[in-house]
Amino acid sequence: MLKLVYDFIGQFNAHTRLDESLVIRKSNRFFLLNKSMKKILSEDFYYAGTYLGKIKKNHFFPSFNLLSLIAMGNANKITVDEKTEWLFICGRDVFKQGITNIVGSGSEGNYTLIMNQREECLGFGRILRNIADESNLHRVIIKNVLDIGDFLRRER
Repeated sequence: MLKLVYDFIGQFNAHTRLDESLVIRKSNRFFLLNKSMKKILSEDFYYAGTYLGKIKKNHFFPSFNLLSLIAMGNANKITVDEKTEWLFICGRDVFKQGITNIVGSGSEGNYTLIMNQREECLGFGRILRNIADESNLHRVIIKNVLDIGDFLRRER
């Protein structure tokens, strides 16, 4: 039941494990409950516990709750400066000059979480070029895949 969720988590070289007895699938959406809530949950609910994400056309789309859970453990993470943080939240890609710290693999093709200086997860992106290459200073290094500003931009 959770294969697509774990496959998604694995793309960040993370090993976050969920208590599968507390994960509920409702249609195409996944929720993480606590033990008390699981005992009283009825079959007919719309939202319960922590929303983890949904499956659409055999692809898993994470919630920001799940991204934050992944960020708590060992995973590919890039910390960015304040200017880059703002640009990323506005939907922009990440340039190398805005990166202040790298945890995990910074290799081309990998997914990475984008973190601000306060260790808050802003979203995630795909690494387009080797971060260690100094010639990439003024080039897009990470393609924005999903950021916390997405919800506001959809409200236009």
